[in-house]
Amino acid sequence: MKDKKLLLIVNPRSGKIQSRSPLFDALGVFSDAGYLVKIHNTVGACDATETVAAEGANYDAVVCVGGDGTLNETVSGLMRLENPPILGYIPRGSTNDFAASLGIPRGTVQAARTAMAGEARRLDIGRWNRRYFVYVASFGAFVRTAYTASQDAKNALGHFAYILEGMKDLNTLRPYRLRITADGEQLDGEYLFGAVCNSTSIGGLMKLDPERVVLDDGKFEMLLIPNPKTAIELNNLILALLNQEYDRGGLVFRHVSSIHMETEDEVPWSLDGEYAPAVPAVDIENRKQALSFLLG
Repeated sequence: MKDKKLLLIVNPRSGKIQSRSPLFDALGVFSDAGYLVKIHNTVGACDATETVAAEGANYDAVVCVGGDGTLNETVSGLMRLENPPILGYIPRGSTNDFAASLGIPRGTVQAARTAMAGEARRLDIGRWNRRYFVYVASFGAFVRTAYTASQDAKNALGHFAYILEGMKDLNTLRPYRLRITADGEQLDGEYLFGAVCNSTSIGGLMKLDPERVVLDDGKFEMLLIPNPKTAIELNNLILALLNQEYDRGGLVFRHVSSIHMETEDEVPWSLDGEYAPAVPAVDIENRKQALSFLLG
């Protein structure tokens, strides 16, 4: 019987613990499952994307070892392929929102066993103009913290690194004027923050009800935080966010498959925690069940 081939994409700088021992044990798990493994250690930004796009078609499976940013790059490479292989994920970052949504264990060996023991499931992928995202495209307040917090700080401090970086943005907190069309609905207003996501967790802090998030239904969850005009509106917004009641307090929450946004402001964006430039118009599209993931 012909051996299956697996490409292991590893970000050696992800996570608090840099020991290679769990990764060696994970290789044993892949080998026992019948895979011949090639390891590629990433050396910089976009390396995972270019490697997977160039070599991924030659493999039966690609497994990403790293944080959400490494997963984003790996998925972006797979989306360039006509017939992409199945994808596995071993989370080793400081947040790992998507892994939490999928119920993937944080332990390296446990995650490898989960992938090899499970069946492939096709999940939705998002497209933001010409770029892809796995679980969230967000704009406005605090999105800059995701890509300005240093990797060393993330490794050492985890979520606290994002909080520290976010405190620097408090004095620049401002609303952004946007015209939004979401599945035909027109929205025109000022917003402090917005997220288009396919996840039960955003930034490890904001949680969505798992019963309301379906990862393969061709729909995103869109959350918009409007700019409060009065102290009462501000209080209602804060209470709704603290209680995770996204249908109340003036918040805008929708299940949508496509979004078009226009603005004259310089709006900062983040895709899975990675920088995306400010542009006057953004089209976001759900690519329903675009990739197969190895899940337990």
